[in-house]
Amino acid sequence: MLTIDGSRGEGGGQILRTSLALSLVTGTPFRIESIRGRRRRPGLMRQHLTAVQAAARIGSAEVEGAAQGSRQLTFRPRRVVPGDYAFDVGTAGSTTLVLQTVLPALMTAEGPSILRLEGGTHNPAAPPFEFLSKSFLPLLGRMGVRVTALLERHGFYPAGGGRLRVTVDPARELAALDLVERGTVKGCRVKASVARLPESIAERELRTVGSVLGSKDATFEQAVVAESKGPGNVVSIEIESQALTEVFTGFGMRGVRAETVAGKVAAEAVDYLDSGVPVGRHLADQLMLPLALAGSGRYLTMKPTGHAATNALVIREFLDVDLMPRKAGGVWEIAR
Repeated sequence: MLTIDGSRGEGGGQILRTSLALSLVTGTPFRIESIRGRRRRPGLMRQHLTAVQAAARIGSAEVEGAAQGSRQLTFRPRRVVPGDYAFDVGTAGSTTLVLQTVLPALMTAEGPSILRLEGGTHNPAAPPFEFLSKSFLPLLGRMGVRVTALLERHGFYPAGGGRLRVTVDPARELAALDLVERGTVKGCRVKASVARLPESIAERELRTVGSVLGSKDATFEQAVVAESKGPGNVVSIEIESQALTEVFTGFGMRGVRAETVAGKVAAEAVDYLDSGVPVGRHLADQLMLPLALAGSGRYLTMKPTGHAATNALVIREFLDVDLMPRKAGGVWEIAR
């Protein structure tokens, strides 16, 4: 049985999610200690517990320590069973992070699956729905897996109440993914949405993004979310190139000016455009597991986040594969 140090590297929930995902894929039992050991509130929070429960159901696993606040967990998977599943985080915790935990195993399962996920769909520090649908899932499609996601209801922090429906048509094996050139930028789309908040917030965000993007051609859309359990605000920038679509997202927060929210996400988009690489920092994190499971492939990215290095360490524990990001000239490469 593997023993995983949950305080290693950036010491957050990604260590747990990657361990669960690879345990399901490989059938390897593990014990994780010091869960989220570097966080202000260590241990399992509600969304992490839901991820554990989801992995246990899909993998017919025996679990010890699956309780809110627990800092140790033992997970013994048996057999991955595709099917129709529903998981409710019960808070505004991220549905997409729960999906991230079980999707790798379902991508190569013996049959298709349907997942109904309730909780947060647009959370700070988690992949939002638009990132999944426009950027990440289309790349999985190139690897042979057909995954579709439908946003049935927005769920903003802190109210939650969102709902996703995800269908997974697996592949017997994953094709290699090579992303070394971005190609020509074909379009830039900016969208600002509000739920139970003044529309002027979205107007100010669009103006701010436009001023930061400057001469870069873009289309702008303002939207009102009709069905939401609580107030929320999201501004997203989609950059479509020949190689892929990248998505950058900012979330409104109480006490933070709309101009600050929009300015930060616009700066991230400009930073990406100026870098010349195909894969942005956050997408680079998300592609590591599919790349590891595909057996071959590579992509070029910007200076990686702490998540990437930590993810590489956990992947090495389960697969004996080295995906540690390496600097190659003025860019970074992650290769299998």
